[in-house]
Amino acid sequence: MSTVRHSAGILVFRVVRGEDGLPDAEVLIGHMGGPFWARRQEAAWSVPKGEVEPGEDAEATARREFTEELGLPLPEGDWVPLGEAHQSGGKTVTVWAVEGELDPSTVVPGTFTMEWPKGSGVVRAFPEMDRFAWCTPEEARLRLVTGQRVFVERLRDHLREGHAPTGR
Repeated sequence: MSTVRHSAGILVFRVVRGEDGLPDAEVLIGHMGGPFWARRQEAAWSVPKGEVEPGEDAEATARREFTEELGLPLPEGDWVPLGEAHQSGGKTVTVWAVEGELDPSTVVPGTFTMEWPKGSGVVRAFPEMDRFAWCTPEEARLRLVTGQRVFVERLRDHLREGHAPTGR
């Protein structure tokens, strides 16, 4: 029996003005760590997220994974629900956006272990995400894995519909 995998995450953003003068966003995304992603740039970045554990609430997962993957507290602010998306591997991802300002150079990423090179018997630790960057929506469209690009578009739509956060 197949079980649908479910992940949840937080997309931190900061409001900027687009070339058209309308509110827009820059988003903080992370490059996936480990040897498979090391030489890739396009479609190799992700929203900080992680798998929802049995009995765990998706919002709690998003909060936990943000802290684990960045080693920083989640910025305080209103959570903007960006909904769900289904990735090509069959995983469902739920994402919220939170306005905030973080310095990517202060990130202390969480790690995972795996045998590398495969079949060598050597277990090594790798960062879950090896670097973070603020990206324009256009940059994010190239960098994010295909199934997560929709979240940036939903955030932009939210901001352009007059729902720009007012707290900062």
